[in-house]
Amino acid sequence: MEQATLDLFESADLAVSRSSKVDYKAEIDDPRIDEVRILRPQEIPIYIADGLFDLGITGRDWIEETESDLVSLGQLHYSKATARPVNIVVAVPEDSPYEKMQDLPKGVKVSTEYPNLTKNFFISQGVEAEIHLSYGATEAKAPDIVDVVVDLTETGRALKAAGLKIIDTIITSHTELVANRESAENPELRHAMDQIHTLLEGTLEARGKVLVKMNVETSQLQDVLEAIPSMKAPTVNELAKGEGYAVETVVAKSEINVLIPELRDKGASDIIELPLSKIVH
Repeated sequence: MEQATLDLFESADLAVSRSSKVDYKAEIDDPRIDEVRILRPQEIPIYIADGLFDLGITGRDWIEETESDLVSLGQLHYSKATARPVNIVVAVPEDSPYEKMQDLPKGVKVSTEYPNLTKNFFISQGVEAEIHLSYGATEAKAPDIVDVVVDLTETGRALKAAGLKIIDTIITSHTELVANRESAENPELRHAMDQIHTLLEGTLEARGKVLVKMNVETSQLQDVLEAIPSMKAPTVNELAKGEGYAVETVVAKSEINVLIPELRDKGASDIIELPLSKIVH
């Protein structure tokens, strides 16, 4: 997750500089940012709530686990491997007779890195559990050490590989840009925070998209427009001397290998595909 975040900041023209990969002090060459620390996501909500930092990125799972009072400036749709959110799930061995929370017996042993989330969820489900804090490799502890694990999963592959099945989901967690409550109420600081959010969100919005530009004769314009899977209505401008139209639009990069030949077949010419760094709505 750390590398995915560093990559996002670099793409947003907020590149993080540090002397080495193990240095937790860093810098961003931006007048709105005084200092940078690279910390574990478990710690970030606590430090921001305590006022040690104004702004940070962490997951909703750790905000809820630490019960931190923060202001969320918005979700950032990226994670370690995909753009999907992660889930904190309850899982048991594949050959276990348990299919739902209500099947779990009294005193069931649970291993998790999320003791507070787990305790509160099990209480809400009426299940009395013995909860053990895990310091990693949680999925490897069932069935030999515990009966149940509560763990984070993005794709579900690690749990399946460990011979586990999911019987419930405690929380769906997105990555979020969060702020200290007092700092967020300061107009000058909040304006800077919102500007940084704009850069990050615009960078994520542009991922997987390209700009396509082309020229089209008047008689073929409608056919070309019908072929374009545009985010919004394409931009269409008449060329000088009334010799046709210039058309541009944003489309998914995954569709471009089929789209460009189709546009050419429909009569488009001078087709240009351009990469996008940011899309800010």
